[in-house]
Amino acid sequence: MKITGSYDFSVDAVRVWEVLTDPKALAGCIPGCEGLDPVGDGEYQAVLTVGVGPIRGRYNAKVSMRDLVPHQSYRLVVQGTGATGFLNGEARITLVEKDGKTTVEVDGDSQAGGPIARVGQRLMDSVARMMLDRFFTCMQRAAGSAEGG
Repeated sequence: MKITGSYDFSVDAVRVWEVLTDPKALAGCIPGCEGLDPVGDGEYQAVLTVGVGPIRGRYNAKVSMRDLVPHQSYRLVVQGTGATGFLNGEARITLVEKDGKTTVEVDGDSQAGGPIARVGQRLMDSVARMMLDRFFTCMQRAAGSAEGG
């Protein structure tokens, strides 16, 4: 499933980058995340609780930040497995600064399998969009940016 979005921050790219690569900010803003524990350079273990329709699942996940170009872009990769199936996703995060404000472009793909995907297939797009919007609204607050995206 393809997912894209654009989010405006009223602060410069340096500040947005700090927040988007801060494990504490990420853990606090990823919906259903119970914390990120470092396991390597740019890699973290996490427990995520995600619900799609009537199915709610708890996933052991690996979250990785790859191909980092400071203040410009990186790839965020999430791989999770649990009793209700699996969730995998990858997104290119790109920051574009203009006049002290930053737009974050997201271009990603996600896959889900198992009961959560079978039962919630029709809901997957809207749930993914809602989670992305909640994440970036939280990130905007964390960066000290009051603008909506």
